Amino acid sequence: MAQVKVYALRTALEGFRSPLSDALHAAVMVALEYPLEKRFHRFFPLECEDFIFAGRSEQYLILEILMFEGRSLEAKKRLIREIYQNLEPLGFAPHDVEITLLESPRSNWGIRGLPGDELSLNYRVEV
Repeated sequence: MAQVKVYALRTALEGFRSPLSDALHAAVMVALEYPLEKRFHRFFPLECEDFIFAGRSEQYLILEILMFEGRSLEAKKRLIREIYQNLEPLGFAPHDVEITLLESPRSNWGIRGLPGDELSLNYRVEV
């Protein structure tokens, strides 16, 4: 499981939700070997008074990716690199994107009426 939260100014997200989602999901599929149908993205458009930052442009994004623990260091680094690579053509410069990976044991998740460690998955976590 991987859930992506995207925080940005409302103006930075206008017209970009779908391309951003596509770029993020492409990175997840490559780096974490995710299936096409597993996409979980949430967008948090913020007004200027709700998003205070310095030294970044109006395109500044904060990405939080929550996922099951078990991915290799290489897979996590590849995910970060893939995200930066995929976002740059959309106009999001690397210095305007910050990524945090948050891992949690599968037993800490509840999905489809079961604890996450009891789920049958159609993808591998240990990549």
